[in-house]
Amino acid sequence: MSSTPRTSAATIRAVFLDVDGTYADYGIVPEGHVHAVRAARAAGHKVLLCTGRPVSMLPAAILGAGFDGLVASAGAYVEVDGEVLLDRRFPAGLAARTVAALDAHDAVYVLEAQDSLHVAPEAEARLRAIIEEHFRRAPAGQPKGSSAILGSVRVTPDRAAAAFAKVSVFEAPVPMERIAREIGPDIAVVANSIANEGRHAGELYQRGISKANGVAAVIAHFGIERENTVAVGDGQNDLEMIAFAGVGIAIEGSSPELLALADRTAAPPHREGLVDAFTELGLI
Repeated sequence: MSSTPRTSAATIRAVFLDVDGTYADYGIVPEGHVHAVRAARAAGHKVLLCTGRPVSMLPAAILGAGFDGLVASAGAYVEVDGEVLLDRRFPAGLAARTVAALDAHDAVYVLEAQDSLHVAPEAEARLRAIIEEHFRRAPAGQPKGSSAILGSVRVTPDRAAAAFAKVSVFEAPVPMERIAREIGPDIAVVANSIANEGRHAGELYQRGISKANGVAAVIAHFGIERENTVAVGDGQNDLEMIAFAGVGIAIEGSSPELLALADRTAAPPHREGLVDAFTELGLI
């Protein structure tokens, strides 16, 4: 890991925060992270969420600190100060092939759109059970974050007609890589951050789209140089973002691949790791 000097008072930086396992844990944001985001913005820096979640899975409990914008759906959607900079959805043919392949395997999945989540009528009960099981693992006494997902679920019989940016698969009888191959070369797969209890699960996205695309769109909008970007994440869908940023920070316990790309590490949300990271970088 390389050491990084503090930024000068005149340098405005753009900071990109993954949500699950980085900014929040089980949908719960620690107070120290809220204060760190507000202090960094008060100092003039731009702070944005950069998440695999679509907008429909970002409740007030996560957005409450206030942000300059967000990169959602792992780079397929970008919004800054209410202006949409990027909105990439599955083309109709690819959408139809994706839904057909998932249905052929009786998979439990949601099609992630910015305004809602689409689920098959016959899979709704299984989806709710899987998500509620995951959030029951939250530390005792903490409120649950399952409502951020379940509150946006819409039962949609004609799912191939939905305009979606990404797919989260929570359970399938075969490995996700096999389903991706059946759909075709335009699809890639990454691990799912919720259904990680041994099921065949993952997130399907359009190959070539990553969080780094969102970061690039944001800094072009603000006129901020790449070297003045900070990205923090913990998952496989953070690899491109961490590699792209001027300073890449991996959460302790991340995969060896992500840790190897990062310039430094930070503690996980339950230890309010962003507070120390922001302080050490001179953001607050």
